[in-house]
Amino acid sequence: MTEFRSFRAQSVVLRHKDWGEADRLLTLYTLEQGKVRALAKGARKITSRKAGHLQPFTYVTLQLAKGRDLFIVTQAETVNAFLAIGEDLVKTGYASYVIELLDRFTYEEEGGHSSIFKLLVETLDRLEKESDAWVAVRYYEMRLLDYTGFRPQLFECANCGNEIVAEEQYFSYTVGGAICPRCGQGLPNLTKISIETLKYLRHFQRSSYRDASRAQPSLEVQKEAEILMQGFFTYVLERELNTPGFIKRVKSGN
Repeated sequence: MTEFRSFRAQSVVLRHKDWGEADRLLTLYTLEQGKVRALAKGARKITSRKAGHLQPFTYVTLQLAKGRDLFIVTQAETVNAFLAIGEDLVKTGYASYVIELLDRFTYEEEGGHSSIFKLLVETLDRLEKESDAWVAVRYYEMRLLDYTGFRPQLFECANCGNEIVAEEQYFSYTVGGAICPRCGQGLPNLTKISIETLKYLRHFQRSSYRDASRAQPSLEVQKEAEILMQGFFTYVLERELNTPGFIKRVKSGN
């Protein structure tokens, strides 16, 4: 089979950094190849035609050539720059969170995943257009966990397998799911989860975004769900995420 030398890639720019005197090293999530790194030669020059297409959060069509160690960007065309995200610091924070989660849960050379790519683009679009990011972000978290093999068990007790009923439950980061009150009496390292919060997380796990977007949780439920998900991610990834702290500082005005 002949190895490709150049191909078009639907891509979202996750991040970039300066490389050499005038180049830019990009980390991309592509529809065709999953997460890859690519070099945009001369992208930092004032005369570069590529620079404006290669900002973080940008959905772009790239022509990528196979270099010795990295892909080389030979052409770039913006599909959606999600401009409103860059104009709002809170939206920027949430978009950075979405990107950080994707970056932590995916690896280079593991191949493309069309569902993850579609979820990423749709979530950035929702963050740009919607005034409140809570539902979009929680829905993204639950779907990303599905697609990467870390789906939390929310409908049956993750310890005994019995159906979860409408009462106060526990949640285990270690086991990865809800724990019924009976099992919760004897297991260590559990956190409580209210009926309402569990209801919304289950709703997001099994619903389309159209149905999920009708959710109107209280501020208490929003806070509880957010803390719970952050705890779960910290356990699974074995380290805390950077962006939640940034979002908190921006919202508090510090």
